[in-house]
Amino acid sequence: MENLKKIYKKHGFELICVPTQEEALSVAMSFIKPHMSIGFGGSTTVKQIGLYDYVTSRKDITLFNQYEAGISMEENSDRRHKGILADLYITSTNALTKNGELVNADGSGNRVAAQIFGPKKVLIIAGINKLVENVEEGFARIRDVASPKNIERMNNLAISMGKEPRHNMSNIGRKFAYINGDDEGRTTIILVDEELGY
Repeated sequence: MENLKKIYKKHGFELICVPTQEEALSVAMSFIKPHMSIGFGGSTTVKQIGLYDYVTSRKDITLFNQYEAGISMEENSDRRHKGILADLYITSTNALTKNGELVNADGSGNRVAAQIFGPKKVLIIAGINKLVENVEEGFARIRDVASPKNIERMNNLAISMGKEPRHNMSNIGRKFAYINGDDEGRTTIILVDEELGY
C-alpha cells in the first residue's frame, strides 16, 4: 500500500489506507469542521461507514443534502448545484486504478463534476473492491458490477415508494469521467480494506 500511496501522490491525490470502516469513519470525521459547507455525491459507501448519519447530525455546518426526505425536485436540484461549490464534497468512486486514476459514471453529473472541479476539498471513501488494475478494468467494473447493482438498488427504492422503476443502463450512466490527477491537496481518498459499496 505504501507504493500505491506514492503513485497517487504523484497524481496530486492523498491516499489514506485504513483496515476497517470504523477507522475510515474516524478519519473522515476529522475533515468536518465547524461552519463549513458540505455537499454530497451519491454513495452507498458513505452511508455504510456511518458518515452520512454523522454529517446530517451536525448542526454547526451548512449541509446541501439532496437526500433529505420530503424536499421537492426543484430543491433537490438546487442543493446539488450548491453542493458542487461547497467547502467539502463527500462521495465515493466507481473505480480507482493501481496507476493512480479515478473512473466514474454518473446519471445527472453532479458527482463527477465535483470530483473534477468546484469544491475546495473532495473526500472520497472507497472499499478495496473498487481497486482495479487500469482504466479499462475501471470501465468494465462500472458496466459489469456497479451499474447493475445500482440499477437494482434504485429501482427497488422507487418501488418501495410507490414509484415506477425507471432506472436502466442508459440513464444512470450518462456522464463518464476519467481523472488522471488533481491539484495537490484538493482530493483525499480513504481506501478501506473491506468490500464496501458498488
